[in-house]
Amino acid sequence: MQANRSRDTAPELAVRRALFARGLRYRVAFRPIQGERISVDVAFPGARVVVLVDGCFWHGCPKHHRAPQANSEYWSAKVARNRARDAKTNQVLAAAGWRVLRFWEHEQPEQIADTVADAVRAARR
Repeated sequence: MQANRSRDTAPELAVRRALFARGLRYRVAFRPIQGERISVDVAFPGARVVVLVDGCFWHGCPKHHRAPQANSEYWSAKVARNRARDAKTNQVLAAAGWRVLRFWEHEQPEQIADTVADAVRAARR
């Protein structure tokens, strides 16, 4: 697991390129709440919008996740912990006034960028 990237993954980079092409500027690997160990993939601090792009395997995508055959108890517990952490992260960020946009890695970067751009522009009005 040590070799798995926590930032700058291919899906995340594709989303960032699409956001940049739409003229949006953002912060990367940003910690929106000081004192909390929460880091988001992309943040728009002025609009208080954060974006997270979750991997289908690590976060248990209902469409694509398949539990490994080997050591299945460990992996099912690991994915359950990740999902619980994701829910807590959403709750903490929302309580602090941030709009949380969470996407799966299999979603199209252009569609993600459109959704994010609409949310950021709406928040800035």
